[in-house]
Amino acid sequence: MNQLRDMDLAGKRVLVRVDFNVPLDDQGEVSSAVRIEAALPTIDLILEKGGRLVLMSHLGRPKGQVVEKLRMAPVGACLAALIERPVQLAPDCIGPETTAMAMALGDGEILLLENLRFHAGETKGDEAFGRELASLGEVYVNDAFGTCHRAHASVAVVPRFLPSAPGLLLEKEIQAFDRVLKHPESPFVAILGGAKVSDKLPVIESLLPKVDRLLIGGAMAYTFLKAQGIEVGQSLVEEDLLDEALKVLRLAEQQGKPLLLPSDHLAAVRFAADSPYEITGPGIPAELIGLDIGPASRKAYTEAIADARTVVWNGPMGVFEMSEFRRGTEAVAEAVAACPGYTVVGGGDSVAAVELLRLQDRIDHVSTGGGASLELLEGKTLPGIAALEKGQDS
Repeated sequence: MNQLRDMDLAGKRVLVRVDFNVPLDDQGEVSSAVRIEAALPTIDLILEKGGRLVLMSHLGRPKGQVVEKLRMAPVGACLAALIERPVQLAPDCIGPETTAMAMALGDGEILLLENLRFHAGETKGDEAFGRELASLGEVYVNDAFGTCHRAHASVAVVPRFLPSAPGLLLEKEIQAFDRVLKHPESPFVAILGGAKVSDKLPVIESLLPKVDRLLIGGAMAYTFLKAQGIEVGQSLVEEDLLDEALKVLRLAEQQGKPLLLPSDHLAAVRFAADSPYEITGPGIPAELIGLDIGPASRKAYTEAIADARTVVWNGPMGVFEMSEFRRGTEAVAEAVAACPGYTVVGGGDSVAAVELLRLQDRIDHVSTGGGASLELLEGKTLPGIAALEKGQDS
């Protein structure tokens, strides 16, 4: 890949795919600027190099229609406040007026395009739409790791027509996952949680040959437990995946890396923050629902992480949004933060948990892409990254 630091950007229009898909509050204002802040190093570097910035992003899921509450104006205002300079807003992401605004940019000026997903061609990966976007720039930069697993026009088509490079944020993501997947130090510990086994089975199968230990938590653990014949009460189970889960358990045994599953649970009467609960194990009574790993499991998991030299964590251990059922996730997060190895946390919920517990500064790399990080852990090639490898040279 080209390196952004090495590219001549002076006086050039630099078309940057950012991930400004930020949450908006009831007044339509940006309620969390984390994703905008993550793009600032790339924006600053391009401006320092004398580039003319054309920024493009999606916001929400307008499904090819103009949705007024998903316009980019609040994002532009937030960005302008953060960088303390004007941000022009284009009326659309393509078209004569937008093209004229892009062509008129001076060195160090910034134009933010309207929501890409107002056009169906974006999510369809339409070549004509991608070519029209590309005409707005002379250099293309992708800094939106969170969309790299989508073969969308702004991600996978535009690089065909312009000299291309990853932004500084995307470069960090690529380096972090390369390090843990291609050059891990042992012991390598993978921690997988969350609700759905269906999301994680391919990840488990991909990681098993690489890791020394694989820890399973969250609701997905109950499918594995039930596959072993352990009662899990009213807990969430993907019944159609019991056979697949059993196959994975056997595969892990054959490779000498049995999955570490919860041996006890915080099981509640109902799915609610104020629900009465009890510690049960190894099974869960018929009338209860498992909402977190129990104290014995917390101890076993933290001990399994303690000496790790490489850690990948994706998914919480329980319903961390409820304080009573956050203890498993908190114990794992503290153990990951304290371990001596290189640590990577990916996935929306586990990242949210790390931020909630204010541990992000003690994690080596907090990923900005949930689906993208999962697909990398599966061993897949992401369309957005592959496009940069195949893109035109500078």
